[in-house]
Amino acid sequence: MTTPEIITSRLILRPLCSEDAIHIQRKFPRWEIVRYLIASVPWPFPEGAAQHYVDNVALEASRNGKGWFWSLRHKDNDQELIGVISLMDLPDNNRGFWLVPEFQGQGLMTEACEAVNYFWFETLDKEVLRAPKAAVNERSRQLSSRSGMRLVRTEKAQYVSGELDSELWEITREEWRRLARE
Repeated sequence: MTTPEIITSRLILRPLCSEDAIHIQRKFPRWEIVRYLIASVPWPFPEGAAQHYVDNVALEASRNGKGWFWSLRHKDNDQELIGVISLMDLPDNNRGFWLVPEFQGQGLMTEACEAVNYFWFETLDKEVLRAPKAAVNERSRQLSSRSGMRLVRTEKAQYVSGELDSELWEITREEWRRLARE
């Protein structure tokens, strides 16, 4: 299944492409964005790292049917990349995202997550969605809680900012469908 463009009330989720790397390289290397990401994200973020990630990680996973990656763009300025959201067919790691701080706190990531969750459950027909996160990442935890996910496991994990308590959140397709009907 190829990654489709998804339109929400305020966002355009465009399939990630190689040309997006230049925008990611400019927007992404900020401590507020990277500190709670997995430790495999290089920090400081070197020149060319975004191009490597897009071409050799994201697009490779997409070609293999194991990942779906979107650039996030506000409808008011669809030329500006403001974040990335992805779905991955990996054990205990199905959804990840980042959003530039200037656009946080407006419900945009909730809107993006709702759209990709629909794709995950209804188009890809997956049974469960799991999302790991640093326990101190309060905004991400709140988003998961508000969307009906539940905490299923805690452990230690390595993040860009060091070893932190890590949480695994999940929601099943049936739970998601029940909430969507309410």
